[in-house]
Amino acid sequence: MDLPLFPLETVLCPGIALPLHVFEPRYRRLLERCLAEGSSFGVVLVREGREVGPTPASLARVGTMAEIRECRALDDGTFDILVVGTERFAISEVTAGADGYLVAEIAALPDRVDDELLVARLADRVSRRFVDYLRLLQPADGEESTGLDVQVEVEVREAAALDPGVESSEASHDGGGAGSGEAVVPDDPTTLSHLLSGIIQVELPRRQALLEAATTDERLVALDGLLDRELPLLARRLRVWTADPRQDAVRRN
Repeated sequence: MDLPLFPLETVLCPGIALPLHVFEPRYRRLLERCLAEGSSFGVVLVREGREVGPTPASLARVGTMAEIRECRALDDGTFDILVVGTERFAISEVTAGADGYLVAEIAALPDRVDDELLVARLADRVSRRFVDYLRLLQPADGEESTGLDVQVEVEVREAAALDPGVESSEASHDGGGAGSGEAVVPDDPTTLSHLLSGIIQVELPRRQALLEAATTDERLVALDGLLDRELPLLARRLRVWTADPRQDAVRRN
């Protein structure tokens, strides 16, 4: 299967919403093609090189399908769009398309569960610990709020928010708050593992490794290990992760 690629200096996980400002002519053509066909494109991490300008020197071999949920054409010919990660894919070959953007030969990368009992226990443990993680991310008295600038596509309840810094995909993607909805933790362990992989604040190589995990078992084990690292640090108001200044609230291609 051929898939147009949108290389970015970020990792899109299934279930995560990503706002993009599309201005390069080649990616405007990519977007116009996808809108005309009602199709998705692939978001893939730039390992070396830049996402703007010449073709990146190196791309990750696993990416995520991006389904266009919102699109707004601007007066200058650029677009503001909101996409949601749907399913993973593996790249076997990349070529330069006639319209200037990259096209990949891909295969779907289905998620596998090896040990259902282990995965059920891990999902319960990780989801409970992740609630603690979100609470610890909230600023203490006298601290400035940094918040999580992450949007997710999950069910929303009219209740007190699980974490006001995590937006549902029903919120505005131009920086609006999450409102009064409560993000419901998914019951499905695989869905949960991807959602948490997209929210937990880690370095890009670690997030890419979570995306590439061969099984849900492996991904949940890795998330549990990351929470082992992060929870004590947050409790002491320390962080290993620091924001990459290139990661804007709204990604620009």
